[in-house]
Amino acid sequence: MFSMSVPWWEFVLRGVAVYLFLLVFLRLSGKRQTGQYEPFDLILLLILSNAVQNSMNAGDNSLVGGLISASTLMLCHVALARLAFHFPRIGRWVDGKAQVLIEQGQLNEALMRKELLTSNDVEAALRAGGCLQAHEVERATIETNGQITVVLKRRG
Repeated sequence: MFSMSVPWWEFVLRGVAVYLFLLVFLRLSGKRQTGQYEPFDLILLLILSNAVQNSMNAGDNSLVGGLISASTLMLCHVALARLAFHFPRIGRWVDGKAQVLIEQGQLNEALMRKELLTSNDVEAALRAGGCLQAHEVERATIETNGQITVVLKRRG
């Protein structure tokens, strides 16, 4: 239970490598993968976590090895959050930037394609924002977390 098959520092190196790999992979996969979890997306994340487990622990199932791996992932996350806070350029790379999906009722179809949003995704966001048609929207934005916020045109 406490005996490790690899040195502690190998757990740390493996944990950092896997963390960075997943960060880049999920960042490149687009906002849809991080903000709007469909069953398909959740299955991918669960399979990813299982797939990288052995690359992190080198086959070691000890309690200490697991705690070192978990601590490494948490420290990477905290360190990256602090870096992103203090260095806006890193924050923009990690989180991305909000993008305008609808401006004055005009839908940005190129952005829809880039972010792999279907018309059903956009329609659901519009309904959640209190309208049914794009022409009712002053601005709809894909936020950095993948959620779509809708600002309706003033009536009257």
